[in-house]
Amino acid sequence: MERKITNLVLGLLLVTGLSNVYAQDDKYGAEPEKCKQNLSLFHESVKAGNFDGAYDMWKWSYDNCPKASLYIYVDGLKIAENMYEKGTDKAAASKLIDEIYAKRLVHFPKNSAKVYSDWAISLQERGASNDAVFKKLEAAFKEDPTDMSIKNLALYFKEVTERNKDTDPQKVFDTYDDVLDGVNGKMDMLSEELDKLTLKDSLGKTLTSKEKLKIKNNAINLRGLGQVEPILDQTLGEVATCDRLIPLYNKSFDANKTDPKWLKRAVQRMYSKECTEDALYPKLVEAWVTVEPSANAYIFYAGILEERGESKKALEYKNKAIDLETDPFKKAKLLLGIASQYRYKNKSTSRSYAYKALKERPSYGDAYLLIASLYSSSANSCGTSEFEKRMVYVAAANMAAKAKAVDPGIATKANKSIRAYLNHAPNTKLIFNEGKKSGDSYKIGCWIGTTVRIP
Repeated sequence: MERKITNLVLGLLLVTGLSNVYAQDDKYGAEPEKCKQNLSLFHESVKAGNFDGAYDMWKWSYDNCPKASLYIYVDGLKIAENMYEKGTDKAAASKLIDEIYAKRLVHFPKNSAKVYSDWAISLQERGASNDAVFKKLEAAFKEDPTDMSIKNLALYFKEVTERNKDTDPQKVFDTYDDVLDGVNGKMDMLSEELDKLTLKDSLGKTLTSKEKLKIKNNAINLRGLGQVEPILDQTLGEVATCDRLIPLYNKSFDANKTDPKWLKRAVQRMYSKECTEDALYPKLVEAWVTVEPSANAYIFYAGILEERGESKKALEYKNKAIDLETDPFKKAKLLLGIASQYRYKNKSTSRSYAYKALKERPSYGDAYLLIASLYSSSANSCGTSEFEKRMVYVAAANMAAKAKAVDPGIATKANKSIRAYLNHAPNTKLIFNEGKKSGDSYKIGCWIGTTVRIP
């Protein structure tokens, strides 16, 4: 039961119901009427929790008409798991569980990534070896990492990291990037659907019951998918350091200098890990913009030009990048990329671009999180007293709360930020000593220029 609840809440599948669709008549075997009758009888027995009573009818169907219905495998697992939990011959029951998983993949291969993922959990719960579990996780990953549960993705990535961090760190980075490419692609699709439906609702248009369900399901799945990156980052952190990245990319550069995918990933990782001071970074960016003169590449190239003091030329490339993109969703990402480049140089400009991104995509939680980080990093420079400095963290927490409110996909990151900022907010004693009252409005000056409530 715990495994099923975990998969339901944290699974990366879109929330769908099991379709009770039987195969065509020629799939019912040599005795189609008996097959149909047994399918109905064992399914009703399983629904009633009568696993022992369902066994004979299920086993006949399993042996004689294995292509007839997905329920043969869904219900069959419940029957076999009950035998394993309550029976005396656990070895035989365990063997049957594995056979059911394997046979399902032959006759009903749809959603095979999730099947392999569930099989890995089952093996782990039955005390199988790490290698046996990893083998199934690897099979699931190769099929579709976004159909794995978050728990299994984390387990797989941790195992890949442990096995390769010293001998083949590139495999660790590639695995991480493959996961996030798939997850981010699915999150973008869900967010676009959610944005359209939310806009329709805000305009006073009536939503169908199907659309209301889609809003609910998309929000659930975005919250689940949004947990993937923070969890994987915890494992990647010890491997993706500048000391590892720079020699690795230097060594691999000549072999990959015409590969846009490799260059893009190398640039983005060097940038995110703040390894941009090394001479390798501009070399990677220039190679990328040469091989793939895309909007994303232009943004990073503009950053290099600014570092060289070529601000006018940098602005040209930023404008070229924005002009290239007509899709509001993708344009918002470009604008946030520009905002990120300014975060250390000019916080006000960075915020301006973050708000431009929000204009293109109002539900872009990451834009609010960037503004929150800009505020928090200004605490010491935007206040003279301890109270004034700590109130800046309140403004940061408010922005992080906005991020969470508009974007379910970044709820995990937002909650972490909110907690961190509020830990620095003024406490009751400090508020009292300042002669202030909780709930009163307070104006934060400096470049931030916003009004917040005293906590």
